[in-house]
Amino acid sequence: MPSEAVIALQGASLRHGAVRALEGVTLRIAQAERVAIIGPSGAGKSSLLHLMATATRPSSGRLEVLGQQPWALSAGARQRLRAQVGLVHQAPPLPPRQRVVTAVLAGRLGQWGLGRSLLNLLYPCDVPGARQVLAELGLADKLFVQCGQLSGGQLQRVGIARVLYQQPRIMLADEPVSAMDPVLADHSLALLNRHAQATGVALVASLHAVELALAHFPRVIGIREGQVLFDCPAEAVTDELLQALYANEQLVAKHGLNASPHVQLPRC
Repeated sequence: MPSEAVIALQGASLRHGAVRALEGVTLRIAQAERVAIIGPSGAGKSSLLHLMATATRPSSGRLEVLGQQPWALSAGARQRLRAQVGLVHQAPPLPPRQRVVTAVLAGRLGQWGLGRSLLNLLYPCDVPGARQVLAELGLADKLFVQCGQLSGGQLQRVGIARVLYQQPRIMLADEPVSAMDPVLADHSLALLNRHAQATGVALVASLHAVELALAHFPRVIGIREGQVLFDCPAEAVTDELLQALYANEQLVAKHGLNASPHVQLPRC
């Protein structure tokens, strides 16, 4: 594994009132790594990604992003740091009346000055650039369509296009293909991985579909009840590890496993 970490967590915990979302998470994500995070619903996958994106502050422990401690920075410096981190949302927060071209170009608002950002809302300043990334996702014909006219899967692909156009140093994706059919999901994850490999950026994605995680990501992290259960190369993720991760979960049956609630976690 490359030694330079673009994301580093040391004993990081996150609580929402009395609810524990994450507990004592220690992880390092290196530059150019491609990592999938899997686990049961409510395990803390989204919380972990939002922590990495500096959208939430750890309740305790240490977080570094691109060599900086986000919450030790001024608000302006933290905003500039966030501009280098792209986050694909499971349900992209796109205004229904906003045109797709504007939604995609908004990926660089954090890098543009105020004047150019405001002008872009009225007159999209890089239509060819937006069209190019949309074409890679099969959406070139939706360039001037309003976001409210798109399906859930199409909106997710617009969210991916937005992050690709942003050209961040870190790409985070929270269930980015959950509303897509299997063919589109496979294509979209393959595109994200190709882009990460070509540009040398780190890619971290949370996924419900274990088969997609194993097929597209060299490193897989299993999260359960807010804690890291395993952190392995994809080829080392065994049925025993998945049984322990999804014990007492309906997803066990979905993936053809015979889980016991008392499975002892084997080592990677």
